[in-house]
Amino acid sequence: MTYCVGMVLDRGLVFMSDTRTNAGLDNISTFRKITLWEEPGDRVLTLLSSGNLATTQSVVSLLNERSKSPEDRTPTLLTAPSMFQAANMVADTLREVVARYRQGGLTAETQKFSATMILGGQIGESPPRLFLIYPEGNFIEAGRDTPFFQIGETKYGRPILVRAYDPALSFEQAMKLLIVSFDSTLKANLSVGAPFDYHLYSRDSLKLGPTGRIGVDDPYFNEISLAWGNALKAALDSLPDFERVPDP
Repeated sequence: MTYCVGMVLDRGLVFMSDTRTNAGLDNISTFRKITLWEEPGDRVLTLLSSGNLATTQSVVSLLNERSKSPEDRTPTLLTAPSMFQAANMVADTLREVVARYRQGGLTAETQKFSATMILGGQIGESPPRLFLIYPEGNFIEAGRDTPFFQIGETKYGRPILVRAYDPALSFEQAMKLLIVSFDSTLKANLSVGAPFDYHLYSRDSLKLGPTGRIGVDDPYFNEISLAWGNALKAALDSLPDFERVPDP
């Protein structure tokens, strides 16, 4: 399983993903699930992936290969004129890879080879945009009512995002929010695990922003995890007790 988040802020875009993949409790591995493309001064794109690892790696490899050697001047991620067309390109590639498995006689197992992706970035003078791409190859775009997307194991980390998200958040505040969301997911589901990769893209910069990896031994991560747990306990204790239980 996976947990990834892409978020739209007034300041730009924020991305974070876990790195755990597993095929059972005794077969756990770490793989990077965030991919970055950059043409300084022209475009920056970030892709987060969830689902079958072979599928997501095939999609990223095809996108990379076609960007290096475009055929017949076919647009690639590095030449697409808009984020919409870039999202459509990723969607088509995902659908192509899944269809290849289906044609290979894996119809009954097709669901195991599905994947879901988040693509965000900015091209030229157009504003930053964020898309959620489904296994079927269709996609939706983030907007005012849906300013962030989650993929993978979403339910444990969603409540804090819904309650605390604000488009005016600074990158520092957004990172704190995401760390709480990821910590909540990690504690509730063993299939999600650190380290966590992130990318912070500043609106109109058209260059890669700060990127990094946060491990379970990271001092700030542990400080936030402990403080959040204590804050939840203190908040619960501060609430009025339920007084309608009848006396025995």
